[in-house]
Amino acid sequence: MRNQSVVFDLDGTLLNTIDDLAVATNHALDQFGLPRRTTAEVRSYVGNGIRNLIRLAVPEGSNDELVDEVHAVFDAYYSKHHLDQTRPYPGVTQVVEHLRADGVPCCVVSNKGDYAVQPLVEHFFPGLFSWVCGERERDGIRRKPWPDTVLTCLDAVGAEPAKSVYVGDSEVDLLTASNAGMPCVIVTWGFREEDFLRSQGASKIAHTADELEALLR
Repeated sequence: MRNQSVVFDLDGTLLNTIDDLAVATNHALDQFGLPRRTTAEVRSYVGNGIRNLIRLAVPEGSNDELVDEVHAVFDAYYSKHHLDQTRPYPGVTQVVEHLRADGVPCCVVSNKGDYAVQPLVEHFFPGLFSWVCGERERDGIRRKPWPDTVLTCLDAVGAEPAKSVYVGDSEVDLLTASNAGMPCVIVTWGFREEDFLRSQGASKIAHTADELEALLR
């Protein structure tokens, strides 16, 4: 049976955003004289939203006021530089195009700030997604792994969780899919290692865009 909808994570799944995220993180840290982080460290911090990324990036034991200040500098910089080095992963655009050609509504749900999610999706995937949402906890919509955003998007496109598929690249995505009552496909080109993903319960795994498309049909 054809999937009623496919919900995609953004960072590490559709787009390789890590270099721009690392540059923005270190720019924000620099403004406060804090130690820089490697790209590998930033990659390990991504998945639970920008505030969590900043909390992990600042020195352990930093107070909330410092986290807020660094976060604000990050947002101001990243809002202007989120397109510097970010690119789609090979083949993912074609996967979405084929799904849409088959009449399958596709959505994007991300823990990245909505201020960056909307322009990124519009720039790289114009007109391909039926519903797009970034982090909007100020609006009362809890971020992943809570299922709120995913269930909201499925309701918007008239799809049922059990008859749709969630695609992501991290343990957060696995838990999100489980909380939403959805089957999950995990890709290995993102921000987590395959062995770790398997240890977290990943069973349907795609190593290439072609494998992803095959798993979604």
